[in-house]
Amino acid sequence: MTAFRLDDMRQHSDLLQLRGGKSVTVRFVEPADSGALQSYFRALSTRSRYNRFLGAVSELPQTALDQFIHVGENDRFSVIATVTAGEGVQTIIGEARYAFDPDTESFEFGLSIDDSWQGQGVGSALLANLQCRAAAFGATRLFGDTLRSNEPMMALARKAGFSFVAHPEDWKLVRFEKHIEMAPEQIPCASWRLAAQASAHHELSGT
Repeated sequence: MTAFRLDDMRQHSDLLQLRGGKSVTVRFVEPADSGALQSYFRALSTRSRYNRFLGAVSELPQTALDQFIHVGENDRFSVIATVTAGEGVQTIIGEARYAFDPDTESFEFGLSIDDSWQGQGVGSALLANLQCRAAAFGATRLFGDTLRSNEPMMALARKAGFSFVAHPEDWKLVRFEKHIEMAPEQIPCASWRLAAQASAHHELSGT
């Protein structure tokens, strides 16, 4: 299991530029984000929550919330996209959860964007950041699953160059996937692989 320490996580945040000059910070979720993250999910529209979790939910169950905020457990990672509001308050406007399987070199992910921020380029910027993270981990394949009725996610994936295939287990879902071919020097966030390796070393050595 790869385990990230909090002091390591704070060193690895990304600043994304949106259309119109706005900027969004993408960083790992921390335990202190628990309340804000739950509030974010509660504030999503019913349709957005349904699309994100492939079913009807009003909020994250406590067990799922615990999984979101403990980064690195079972080789799964969660990030949030935030903007700075008045008086320096950070507001969550998007999130993503992903996992890397070194055996298949595959990177699976899911994401959501606050309804009021949809259509402003946040989804495209976050998806591009996830592709960068995937390449930095050494993934050769990036994929996600969504409902066939989730047109916004399908449009986002199509625009980013993903192809669509039938889901292997559920006819209500569609899988979108993309193959990654990037040399290390082409990866602007290549430090993610070094961070993961360093963190894994700390876990194995007990330091």
